[in-house]
Amino acid sequence: MFLSTRKLTFLGLLLAVTVLLIVLSGILEFNTLFLLAAASFGVGIAVREAGAAMGFGYLIGSIALGFFLAPNKLYCITYGAMAIYLLAAECIYDKLLVVNSTAVRGKLLWVLKYLIFNLLFIPMLLLFPSLIYTGKIDTRLLLLMFAGGQILLFLYDKGYRYFQGNIWERVRTKLKL
Repeated sequence: MFLSTRKLTFLGLLLAVTVLLIVLSGILEFNTLFLLAAASFGVGIAVREAGAAMGFGYLIGSIALGFFLAPNKLYCITYGAMAIYLLAAECIYDKLLVVNSTAVRGKLLWVLKYLIFNLLFIPMLLLFPSLIYTGKIDTRLLLLMFAGGQILLFLYDKGYRYFQGNIWERVRTKLKL
């Protein structure tokens, strides 16, 4: 798989924007999740433009640069989880194109997306709850955070699909990628 210099240059610039958003998430504390989500969209763009292998390389590069440059290293963990989710979701979407029924494909895609998310979220919730909440955590609060995470995943995925379908498609045509 060879990439044109145009796509390679584009991925390099996209990586710079992604790392800038990660760094800004540590500086502008009032919209951290928004900036990290926007940064993770870069992984989805890389997968769609250059394939899963380059998307994985992009993910590794962005996490490494984020750890070197970001002032708050814990945000890199959040970014990494969001980006891994998008990488896995894009790869699953590509694999599910062989399913003929769009209804079955859509339901199967959502089931697999929630499975991937929960494989990332539940260990973080149980092993590192201080990443999410700093106070005392009881069982009811854990259940509430679990339910909130499921809702946030739905909103995050809707936002990502809107971004890819509407915003990125317009930008992509102007960039002539």
